[in-house]
Amino acid sequence: MVDKHIIVVGAGPGGLTSAMLLASRGFKVTVFEKAGDVGGRNAAIRLGNFKFDTGPTFLMMKFTLDDVFAASGLRADDYFETRRLEPMYRLCFDDGETYAWDEVAKLRAEIAKKFPGQETGYDRFVAREPGRFQKVYATLARDYTSPLSMLNGALLRAVPHLAIGRSLMDVIGTYFGPEKLKLSFTFGAKYLGMSPWECPGGYMIIPYVEREFGIYHVIGGLCEISAGMAKAVRRLGGDIRLNTPVKRLIVDGKTVKGVELASGEQVYADEVIVNADFAYAMSHLVEDGRLRKYSPQKLARKRYSCSTFMLYLGLDKLYDMPHHSIVFAGDYRKNVDDIFHNFRLSEDTSLYVQNPSITDPTLAPPGKSAVYVLVPVSNTSGSIDWAKEKDAFKERVLDTIERRTEMKDVRKHIEQIKVITPADWEKEYNVYNGATFNLAHNLMQMLYLRPHNRFEELEHCYIVGGGTHPGSGLPTIYVSGQIAASMICAKYGVPEIPVTKAPVPVPAPLSR
Repeated sequence: MVDKHIIVVGAGPGGLTSAMLLASRGFKVTVFEKAGDVGGRNAAIRLGNFKFDTGPTFLMMKFTLDDVFAASGLRADDYFETRRLEPMYRLCFDDGETYAWDEVAKLRAEIAKKFPGQETGYDRFVAREPGRFQKVYATLARDYTSPLSMLNGALLRAVPHLAIGRSLMDVIGTYFGPEKLKLSFTFGAKYLGMSPWECPGGYMIIPYVEREFGIYHVIGGLCEISAGMAKAVRRLGGDIRLNTPVKRLIVDGKTVKGVELASGEQVYADEVIVNADFAYAMSHLVEDGRLRKYSPQKLARKRYSCSTFMLYLGLDKLYDMPHHSIVFAGDYRKNVDDIFHNFRLSEDTSLYVQNPSITDPTLAPPGKSAVYVLVPVSNTSGSIDWAKEKDAFKERVLDTIERRTEMKDVRKHIEQIKVITPADWEKEYNVYNGATFNLAHNLMQMLYLRPHNRFEELEHCYIVGGGTHPGSGLPTIYVSGQIAASMICAKYGVPEIPVTKAPVPVPAPLSR
């Protein structure tokens, strides 16, 4: 047992990662979570007999999660069941559809069928992108707590692969010509809440890792990952206190001493890990005047991701359609510009539909389905009045679903419905500006220029989650938890926790 107490504020994926790893090393760990369940935006939503994921709906880079459990002396497969999805998803355009496969030969055949002549570009993608992935991932799986960290060999080796000054669309354009084929490889910029025309080109690793390592559904929903991690934390001796919101960090000068709970109770610790929306936490958990680099005024000037408009539909019907469908607006570029630059709602919108009951019978009663719909929209820094627009926009989204998918009569089959708007994300889920993917991932907010895992403005304070390095998305959030836990171990002379290294891809011929 290590005679040091670690407090974790928030039982989201990053906080649970750190809690697991530190508890496994013998630290006393206490997690405070304001909600009645763990997971944060990775928690479950239950509507009657229907169950939904609040936020993320599939798992990429499963090896990161496997490593968290292995480093804790456990096996992930003992805590939840995963199923690799094939095809990964369907892409629906106004004049046809295509499928994304993680098997090289199948995807090459799909490209040859839908975009004749472009399969040679995919051959070049398969040959070149493993190198970029290895170099760029190595820069993400490490901390950046000092300026000298920018001189590390991994980053210097990665520079030629970061495509500095080029967007994701620019880089994919070196492989493919047709706009819709390029979009099918770059819509993943939305995982970062960014436009593919503005997302840094180094994030070409996203379409690569999907196709190299696949994507996974978790039986019972991705919320079962957080439930499994919480079970592991408790098994390892950690304490998770639900329905226990933290009011503020207890700060003496520049040193965090512990937390004050909403009840007034004060709990002291040697280190505090903050797993809350970064800008919200710095605006609400730290007294005004304590911070300079991340003062409320400076936070307001940062760039933030887009938001999402959510529909959770409990249906009395099971539709025969793919597990994942991405529906592109007819004029996708205009839709993206409306989201990121015009801050208005598009008449013709893009959306993502998850139909998981086709794969997983645990989410709804027999013959019924739990359907999840995500629509990228502007964050709340614009002037959209969601109290006024909510109902009309919901109907517009349902119109799109009925027009563009197999769910031609979906309105007739709705038993349960829940809507989350950007304003709800901000007010009910404590998401700054309703920016569900946190701080934007532009070059000036990456690596050393992103809030540090060992927080630079307060001592004995660490940050995990999407607002710190390496960024948003479940795999990188797990890595943020690894980095913070590893630094705490190093500080107290405890064997460090290895941060996940990327598997070396097997060179892929045209079939596997």
